[in-house]
Amino acid sequence: MPPALRTRLPAALAAVVTVAAGLTLRAVAGGWFAEYGGDALYTVLVHTLIVFVLPRVAPVRAAAGALAFSWAVELAQLTPVPAALSEASVLARLVLGSTFGAADLVAYTAGAALAAAAHTLAGRTSARRTPATAPAAAGPAEPAGRAGNTGKTG
Repeated sequence: MPPALRTRLPAALAAVVTVAAGLTLRAVAGGWFAEYGGDALYTVLVHTLIVFVLPRVAPVRAAAGALAFSWAVELAQLTPVPAALSEASVLARLVLGSTFGAADLVAYTAGAALAAAAHTLAGRTSARRTPATAPAAAGPAEPAGRAGNTGKTG
């Protein structure tokens, strides 16, 4: 299996699991745990999508990108645009939210840290399972009588 596919398949699975976890959290939990847990999972989802698109990205870079995106969306809520779009579309409400909350920034940061840790752990686990590559084949044998010739004279 190509290396990119070995990363993209788990990233796609992680995205599906993250969405399911977010929907389950919304359905069964309440209060601050559901609200801020959902915010953290939002950033985890963005992280998995970054890894899907850029399979060779380092965990910290993917987390930084996910965090920057999440914060940008939250800060955009200081304008009336996300609220207006959220009134028109359920999808826009889920992706963009509607009202700014400074505590959401903390939840996004926690989600980015969680995603980076999981991504790093997954990479280490994957590296342990991948068989070691064979050493590179030696070049052509030296012709008889020339072994050890360094090209220096004298």
